[in-house]
Amino acid sequence: MMGLWMLLLLHLPLSNAPLIEDVGEECDLNVVGVSLPAPSNVSISSFNMEHTVSFLPGPGTPSNTHFTVQIIHHRKNSWRPVVGCLDLMAGQICNLTRAFKNPYSHYKARVQAFTPTQKSNWTVSGWFKPLSDTVLGPPDVSVSGCGNCLILQLRVPATSGLQQGLQLGLQLKDLYREAILHVKRTRDGAEFSLNLPYSEENVITYLQPGVEYCVTVSVTGLFNSNLVPSKPYCAFTSPPPPRSSLYVVFGLLGAFSLLGFLFIGLVFHGGQLSFKLLRKPSGN
Repeated sequence: MMGLWMLLLLHLPLSNAPLIEDVGEECDLNVVGVSLPAPSNVSISSFNMEHTVSFLPGPGTPSNTHFTVQIIHHRKNSWRPVVGCLDLMAGQICNLTRAFKNPYSHYKARVQAFTPTQKSNWTVSGWFKPLSDTVLGPPDVSVSGCGNCLILQLRVPATSGLQQGLQLGLQLKDLYREAILHVKRTRDGAEFSLNLPYSEENVITYLQPGVEYCVTVSVTGLFNSNLVPSKPYCAFTSPPPPRSSLYVVFGLLGAFSLLGFLFIGLVFHGGQLSFKLLRKPSGN
């Protein structure tokens, strides 16, 4: 009888061992299943057709967390990863310029946090249309005088986003439709504005010759009114007279004035002498 009890006691730890292992596996599964905080403030911004998505880590995100970005086209049903944005750290920005291949379409982006053992839910941005939602910076500007006018040369900035858009079929007339010119005379601050159809060369007429003007340029597009003005570009309508010429003119004016005063003095002195001679009594 005693031998039977001893045999049962020897088998009890063996029969309980799988239960302890199962509990351990269940604990490990629970740790893996805990979700990371989802990223917040996921938004797409764009300047001159260069698009980026930015985000913030969710509250309580561990410092070793990485982030991945995916995008979707409004006519497609599947999300696709963005090359170069699969393993970002907090604070890094994902460039979407090459991923948004059609400037006339709509896109969304989403961001997920992950570690080797955990993942967060995805956080999705709003819809973004490259052509209408980008902010248009000013074109490249050069100004030169033409007598009583200014010649304004405008060029598309050599940024990768704008150049890629033009290569992918973006029409220049859709990008730049109108040029808004703000003209200011340096001498007294007199100013006026002009709205002209966008052209690579514009002439601002009816200005004063030999006077300096400053021009500020901004552009609007057919689908876009988000604009940033340029810095002032200044030029004389015609070359101002050189300083040496001014010195000569002022010197001649001074000399003529001095001669005039001397002549008046001589005339006045001569008149007084004549008057004295006439009043002098004769010797008879």
